[in-house]
Amino acid sequence: MKWYRNAGALVFVPAALIATGAQATSQPAVATDSAVYVERVSAGAGRRLEPARTLARGDRIVTVVTWYRMGGQGGFVITNPLPQRLAYQESAQDNQEVSVDGGRNWGRLETMRVGNRMATPEDVTHVRWRIPATMAAQGRGQIAYSGIVR
Repeated sequence: MKWYRNAGALVFVPAALIATGAQATSQPAVATDSAVYVERVSAGAGRRLEPARTLARGDRIVTVVTWYRMGGQGGFVITNPLPQRLAYQESAQDNQEVSVDGGRNWGRLETMRVGNRMATPEDVTHVRWRIPATMAAQGRGQIAYSGIVR
């Protein structure tokens, strides 16, 4: 993800995610695509998601990652580095792992530490999901997670 400042507003430009093959005889070839939405709340329409074009501090965003297995066998890992301007909130799946140190160490958020304290969602620098071979065999899937623009 890339963020650019334009007339005081943050402009989001999606970038490719990293997908790596698991150890297998024929590692899967994987393509990913991502779409970013901003959650809007209004009295008449309630909550709705709109494609993110410009973002402001405090905006809640939802990123939907779609993966496609183009060939090969076995599972794979999708890793998504978070922009510094985005505070991670939660994932729609329970199988995500997070890093709070730039991708060096991974685990469940509730087990991670930053110095002498427990990590918080705002500490997350990367999110990753291990896609098992059984799910990868379906050929396509989606992952969603949310964050707040700092």
